[in-house]
Amino acid sequence: MKKTSLLWASVLIFLYALACSPKMSDRAVGVPVKPEPPVHWDTLGKPILGAEADTQDTSDLSGDDEEWIYDPDDDEAEADTAAHSDVLPRYHAAHPLVYDLIHTRLDLSFDWTKRHVLGKATLTLRPWFYATDRVTLEAKNFDIHYVGFAGKRDTLRYEYDNEQLHVFLGRTFTRKDTFHLVVHYTAKPEERENFSGSTAIRSDKGLFFINPDGSDPSKPRQIWTQGETEHNSRWFPTLDKPNQRCTQEILLTVEDRYKTLSNGVLKSSKKNPDGTRTDHWVLDKPHAPYLFMIAVGEYAIERDSWRNIPVEYYVEPEYRAYARRIFPHTPEMLEFFSQKLGYPYPWPKYAQVVVRDFVSGAMENTTAVVFNDFVQKKPRALLDQHTENERIIAHEMFHHWFGNLVTLESWANLTLNEGFANYAEYLWFEHKYGRDEADFHLFNEHQNYLVAAQDGGHPLIHFNYEDKEDMFDVHSYNKGGAVLHMLRHYVGDEAFWAALNDYLTRHAYSSVEVHDLRLAFERVTGQDLNWFFNQWFLSAGHPKLDIAYDWDEEASQAIVTITQTQEAKNGVPYVFELPLKVDVYEAAGKRPKRHEIRLTKRRQTFTFDAPQQPALINVDAEKMLLAEKNDRHTPEEWAFMYRNAPLWQDRFEALQGLMMLDESLYAQILQEALRDAHWAIRLFALSQANMNNSEVCTAVVQLAENDAHPLVRARAIEILGELENAEYKAVFEKGVNPDVSYRVLTASLLALAKVDRAAARQAASSYREEKDENVALALARLYAEDADSAQARWFLETARWIYHEDVVFDFFDQYAQYLIRLDHLPTLKSACAFFHTTAVSPSANLWRRFSCAKAIHTLRNHLREHHRVADAEELTRLLTDIRSKEKDELLLLYYGSFDE
Repeated sequence: MKKTSLLWASVLIFLYALACSPKMSDRAVGVPVKPEPPVHWDTLGKPILGAEADTQDTSDLSGDDEEWIYDPDDDEAEADTAAHSDVLPRYHAAHPLVYDLIHTRLDLSFDWTKRHVLGKATLTLRPWFYATDRVTLEAKNFDIHYVGFAGKRDTLRYEYDNEQLHVFLGRTFTRKDTFHLVVHYTAKPEERENFSGSTAIRSDKGLFFINPDGSDPSKPRQIWTQGETEHNSRWFPTLDKPNQRCTQEILLTVEDRYKTLSNGVLKSSKKNPDGTRTDHWVLDKPHAPYLFMIAVGEYAIERDSWRNIPVEYYVEPEYRAYARRIFPHTPEMLEFFSQKLGYPYPWPKYAQVVVRDFVSGAMENTTAVVFNDFVQKKPRALLDQHTENERIIAHEMFHHWFGNLVTLESWANLTLNEGFANYAEYLWFEHKYGRDEADFHLFNEHQNYLVAAQDGGHPLIHFNYEDKEDMFDVHSYNKGGAVLHMLRHYVGDEAFWAALNDYLTRHAYSSVEVHDLRLAFERVTGQDLNWFFNQWFLSAGHPKLDIAYDWDEEASQAIVTITQTQEAKNGVPYVFELPLKVDVYEAAGKRPKRHEIRLTKRRQTFTFDAPQQPALINVDAEKMLLAEKNDRHTPEEWAFMYRNAPLWQDRFEALQGLMMLDESLYAQILQEALRDAHWAIRLFALSQANMNNSEVCTAVVQLAENDAHPLVRARAIEILGELENAEYKAVFEKGVNPDVSYRVLTASLLALAKVDRAAARQAASSYREEKDENVALALARLYAEDADSAQARWFLETARWIYHEDVVFDFFDQYAQYLIRLDHLPTLKSACAFFHTTAVSPSANLWRRFSCAKAIHTLRNHLREHHRVADAEELTRLLTDIRSKEKDELLLLYYGSFDE
């Protein structure tokens, strides 16, 4: 499962990390490697970083720690202060294995009008160990029509509470007995009073009908499923736990115009006399019930292959020509991961399908991965997000080893699925684009975790969660991947991949817990790794390090003192054991000398022989440590690091450190950063560019005209546009051409409008029919500022297909501003009728419904302010009707504020 996350959001996090750092400080602090939390995370505060370390005593240069004197007042910092309880703490164990689910066969058809699933399930089971005469299945909100044994007419006695189906088998079965249980049912996934979800998976409905009545002309009719965590039991009866696994076959009967997709391979497809077709999908290798899936829709299928295994891309028909660009490098990734793991992709096909209104980013259903439709773009839009699509593909593909082949035994172990999948993103970027790109990605992963974990967070393996959905957080994903990265650096590449091969081979098609992973690494390396797993998987938090430097001229020794400052609360270790690499640089152009150290104490001093005072000592030279660091370098050392240290994060940390210490030197390095090899560093340098400096202006113009990365080029154009200087008109016109990405195009149009509105409107006319949301938003901004009636039809027609959350709010706000400036009541009423129809449509997504209601609210308030009472009251009636028909609690909360 991939949580929704777009590349631009990652870039903003990266820029925020630097832009929000203070430029001045009352002492020589170094790099607090993390951003302030975004304002919408109001429960998180910015942590206090780099507490003042005790005064160094360099008389002992042996590498041993100073002696600590016991102080009882320190006890609070050394241990959790939770009160004793008379009851055991909450503990979510793996679900007991009472039955073994061997095989599932489903015969399904659909009532689109009622949004029902008409099903017959045949489950092959046997008792796990103990003899029993009953079985309990998860079957949520079903109508049960028949329960019995396959081939028998007699109905078995059962009890059903709308969540679980308790079947009494009529006799006792032992673990040597296998039986086939048949259930005829109607599943009603949408007929519930309350729905829930999580940040990662926004709905627990299980099966979704999209535009079932065809009332939304901008959206195809589809059916798709989302099973994780335990939601597939909303459309078929099963043992819906991650430590169950079975083979499967699914027969789907649909109108012949629809394509279907499910796990495994298509065994047969039969046309029926009534105009329907029955597709028979079979997966003959066992996997967990939450990985079952179906998708139904009018798809175009582009076919590819890898080692004679079918690779398929399901997209909406208008995107067929771009399917391989939407899902780039899929066969290459299958080969890369298969070779690195020494374990070839183990399933009979690999399909990827785009669905509308998906409730997450993507889902790794075995052999049939579902993607949110934000990946489905045309070539110019894909130029802006190609690595984002690749990142998600890599994540979901790696799950086919870590999650699908070897599956967590309980949700407490979720990081054994998601940590690996997150780390696959790093591995792919490292392979395809080099270490700079991979390290930039890892940095963003670290920042997201560090912001959320200021209170220590929870252990990666977290048996004490309140709700299993809570496990889908930055610990299981981001921290899990970061810990694997540290483990790889600690044991070395060869041992890392050998251990993963051992883990997969030994536990294929079975469930695992974290100790299985530890034992695999111990078998390969011959080391006891409890220390690593205990502090990183089974404890909470991360180290916070204060790093100070000194030079003993008489002894010709460089001195590094590292103090751990993290609070020992909420399960965070008071002392982390940290093997680190330290590079000591004598001078520019000279190869640094690498030292290996091991931090095992709260405060520890290390010495290094050096013929002269080092130009730089680089602690954690591999930049692999998940930690907050207060690194006390001088401005000259930071500048040296930017110019001489080899890694992306070296250069990033140097910029961050200089920003806070030396304005003049920072300006010099920032100018060099405009020519940095990595686009994200150039992008940051642009965000800080001093446009009063002629050399900087020249560099920005060059980036605006020629930078290879569209985000950098677009940002440079935006910066020039902010100057409103006609001197740069040619630069903007160069950006309005058919070869550039949409982000560059929209930046150029808006910048051109600031120096020549007529030219911008003329250029925009070529893109009025372009079905890209970012282009439409740029045009809406242009048209809203110079409102005329000629654009009314364009706004109305465009509003019918704008729906993604990152664009829809702004677009409808611009539409409302256009109507206000146009000041033509019939056009306003026509638009409001459309807004009302969309806001009450159950087929419209939440973002469209809210945006349309908000547009009516804005227009109503404008009419009130101008004393047009009757017209305003008409819009008030529309808002009242919208509120009365809305069922989403969050939207109702917002709508309630419209009259405040």
